[in-house]
Amino acid sequence: MGLRAAILSGRLAPGRALPSSRALAGQLGLGRNMVVEAYEQLAADGLTEARPGAGTFVAASLPPPPHEAPAQPPQPDLWDRRQEAFALGQTEATPDLLARLGAATRRAIAQAGPDLLSYGDPRGSPALRREIAAFLAAHRGLACDPDCIVVVSGTQHGLRLCLDALLPDGAPVWMEDPGYTTSRDTLIAAGMSPVPVPVDAAGIDVAAGRALSPQAVAAYVTPSHQFPLGRTLEMTRRVQLIDWARSTGAWILEDDYDSEFRYAGPPLSALAGLAPDHVIYIGTFAKMVFPGLRIGYLVLPPRALRPVLAARAALDRFSAPFLQEALAELMREGHLARHLRRVGRSYRTARDLLAAELRESSGGALVPEVPDQGLHMVVRAGPGLSPRALAKLRRSDGPVLRLLSDCRFGPPGEEALILGFSGHDLTAIRRGARSLGKAARRLLDGPTGV
Repeated sequence: MGLRAAILSGRLAPGRALPSSRALAGQLGLGRNMVVEAYEQLAADGLTEARPGAGTFVAASLPPPPHEAPAQPPQPDLWDRRQEAFALGQTEATPDLLARLGAATRRAIAQAGPDLLSYGDPRGSPALRREIAAFLAAHRGLACDPDCIVVVSGTQHGLRLCLDALLPDGAPVWMEDPGYTTSRDTLIAAGMSPVPVPVDAAGIDVAAGRALSPQAVAAYVTPSHQFPLGRTLEMTRRVQLIDWARSTGAWILEDDYDSEFRYAGPPLSALAGLAPDHVIYIGTFAKMVFPGLRIGYLVLPPRALRPVLAARAALDRFSAPFLQEALAELMREGHLARHLRRVGRSYRTARDLLAAELRESSGGALVPEVPDQGLHMVVRAGPGLSPRALAKLRRSDGPVLRLLSDCRFGPPGEEALILGFSGHDLTAIRRGARSLGKAARRLLDGPTGV
């Protein structure tokens, strides 16, 4: 490596003689065979040339040396990955689940036939698609053909496939405001033009969307558990959204965000069950299992299947099959359902603890909105505390805090905190809630409630 670097940097000029392999081995205290192999590799790469009877020389024709050191690669601007209390999207991967998943993956590899060792079906594992279809029919009121399910590596992967395959460049797409910033970034990266449409107590305001962008060709929504407000799209709005899609030929991209964990009442039906001809359902196992599993799925109308698969073939052809087979086994044998019940109870406990500690420690300065489902909580300013004061609670060295304004794309509006409570140690939640509550009380006790 030292000789290679010296030649490429120009420190060893073209045509310069190199020591014999025996001499260089003696100088460096190495075995001669090692030096001979290094010389042979340099010659194979065209950096040196042997002259019979004369020795080894630096090649006469080399690329010019660089004039300056290569720049350091830019560091990506990524979101905060800290795991302490209130970070969003954390899950509880139990030892039992991990052990079963590991065993099932080993079985899938050991018993793999040609179908798992080749490129396979670009839609993904048939076994997993059958289990997903059964799950959706039982829990989301969505009857679908497993042949119309496409396994992807996550929500954003599935969303990007649909955008690339089905929408023209620069197309306007309705986006809930406030909404999911990661999906907005995906829309922009795909060349779309997101149109922020306000969300109220009933969900996305379809009439406002029609007025803001009547030419929109798609709408991205989180109807079962809107992020970040946690509201459910009411039936009147669902009908309005479907009527708009059918009258204009637009697509509805339904991200079923956090729908798996419901703490009161029966499971909510998916929007796709009402209009399977115009709704593309996007689901993921990131919250049910853990984000690192990297398995999500699309439920596509039949007319969208061919173009989406063509886009898939151009990007990554198919998903890795072994984890899919393992996950299908866990679903088929009921292990995933038991895991969801177990962690659901754990998340409910964390939710209730967070709400109680915030109320007590803040003395009314913070008002938590306890959600009936999902993995995060909206917390608003109480009487006497200015909503603007909530921004002062964010500390770079404190718990992870996200503000409602962080998720807003259009004009300023109401402010609140967005606190994740899933997958965190209860001690960390209690400590973080008390610290946050005390800080809010200090602001409340200030001269004007800040």
